[in-house]
Amino acid sequence: MFTIEVELFFSSAHFLRAYQGKCEALHGHNWKVKATVEGKKLAKNGMLLDFGELKKKLKEVLEELDHKNLNEIEYFKKNNPTSENIARFIFDRLSNRLKETSSRLKKVTVWETDTSSASYYEE
Repeated sequence: MFTIEVELFFSSAHFLRAYQGKCEALHGHNWKVKATVEGKKLAKNGMLLDFGELKKKLKEVLEELDHKNLNEIEYFKKNNPTSENIARFIFDRLSNRLKETSSRLKKVTVWETDTSSASYYEE
């Protein structure tokens, strides 16, 4: 198997529901997102997927979140905007954008700080 990874950033605000502590108040983060793609075969050019293409598709997803209050996005009205749920949101949307390629999205990791991250992947 081959894997490639790209990292991009977005900024947004959120507050956590059903939580007691500082994060129940509206606050913001500069989120870092890593997308990992896997596949068994390389294209004739020796690439699994062009890094630029993966970045473009991830950027399209992140534009839905950038400079927004995540709690106001429909998905997060139903799902608490935790790092875990943000990773799943990005995974689901990016996975759909990769369906026309021969590679598969393996995992999405989201950092809300330099030292705290959550990942989502499917088996």
